[in-house]
Amino acid sequence: MKAASAEPRVIGSIQLVGIRESVSHARSEVRRWLGDDHPAVDDAVLVASELVTNALRHSDAKPYDFIGLTVTATDEMVYVEVRDPGSAFSGPHIRQEPEAEDGRGLLIVREISQDWGTREHGRGLGRTVWCAIRAVPSSPDPSAPESVSESVSGSVGGCGPG
Repeated sequence: MKAASAEPRVIGSIQLVGIRESVSHARSEVRRWLGDDHPAVDDAVLVASELVTNALRHSDAKPYDFIGLTVTATDEMVYVEVRDPGSAFSGPHIRQEPEAEDGRGLLIVREISQDWGTREHGRGLGRTVWCAIRAVPSSPDPSAPESVSESVSGSVGGCGPG
C-alpha cells in the first residue's frame, strides 16, 4: 500500500494580469495542472474561478497588477491559493443577503472546501485567499449525491463571476 503524501507539492503556479479574461485562463490552467481525471478537478476549477473573480472585483487590482494563482496537493487534499493586492477598505467575507443577485463566490468556496481562509501580508503587500478541497471521494457509494460543484454551479449559473 502506498503511503499518503503529507507535504503539499506545487502542481502549478501562474501570475495572471488584472483583467477579467484572466478568470477563464485560471480555469484552463487548473484543469490542465490537475488533469481531467483528477477527482477534485471540477471543484478546484470552480473555486479558482471564484477566487480569481473576487480578487479582480474586490481587491485594489489594476489591469497592470498581477494576481497569483497557486495549486498545491497532497494525496488527500488540493489547495488553491489566490494572492492579490488586497484592499484598503474591506476584507473577504461571505455575504449574508439571501436575495442578492451576486456576491456568492465565497459562499460557494465555503461549501466546496474542507476549510478556507485569508492571510494578510502587511500594508501594501496584499493578501492571499486559500481553500482546501478533498482530493479523494468522500463516499465510494455510486448512489451518493452529486458533488457540491455540480449542484452549486447549476444553481448559480456556472463558473462565471460571483
